[in-house]
Amino acid sequence: MENPFYDRMEAGQILSAELQHYSDWPEVIVLALPRGGVAVGVEVAKELHAPLDIFVVRKLGVPGQQELAMGAIASGGIRILNPNVVRSFEISEETINAVASREQRELERRERFYRDGRHPLEVRGRIVLIVDDGLATGATMKAAVAAIRKKHPARIIVAVPVAAPETCAELDQEVDELVCARTPDPFMAVGIWYRHFPQLTDEEVRDLLQSSAEEYASFHAHAGRHGDII
Repeated sequence: MENPFYDRMEAGQILSAELQHYSDWPEVIVLALPRGGVAVGVEVAKELHAPLDIFVVRKLGVPGQQELAMGAIASGGIRILNPNVVRSFEISEETINAVASREQRELERRERFYRDGRHPLEVRGRIVLIVDDGLATGATMKAAVAAIRKKHPARIIVAVPVAAPETCAELDQEVDELVCARTPDPFMAVGIWYRHFPQLTDEEVRDLLQSSAEEYASFHAHAGRHGDII
């Protein structure tokens, strides 16, 4: 069995080593899936000298079994459904719409709180690295990819520290590049591949994004003073 990462910070640093070919590219932006993906994304953005933003995706849980996803929604009005789950549980369109409406309100609340007045990064024509702390079923990441593709990026790269092998195989068909640092088999769950895997609070996510924005601005100000080409 592979050794687990100590925490998301270490995982982000290890993942960054596999993305060094994107370091100092002005076209590159990092979009992290909150909450856990932000702690990984901070390290990736820092190592690549790239700007960081969040991309919010909300799972649509089956009523009464919230952990079971019947689909997901993402910024930009994207909704992805799992037809097998919808059929198996005979979930009506009315129920789906009610759950989606509730999750849409939460999605919008999180975006406002996390950004704290900062505008979203421009995606059109950019090389977009989508980062999370791990992939189990990949439903959330698939929703993010579908939504981001509608914004017309130049390329979409999904990068995660750990993922289920079958999920990596599926996602590889949907993106321009896929980087899964580790693909243990059996996979079980994302959390078992971290020794320290706390749930981040909304405040921690906001603070990480703020500190990343400040570090990115500081790096570019320093590089500009020294005439570096970035």
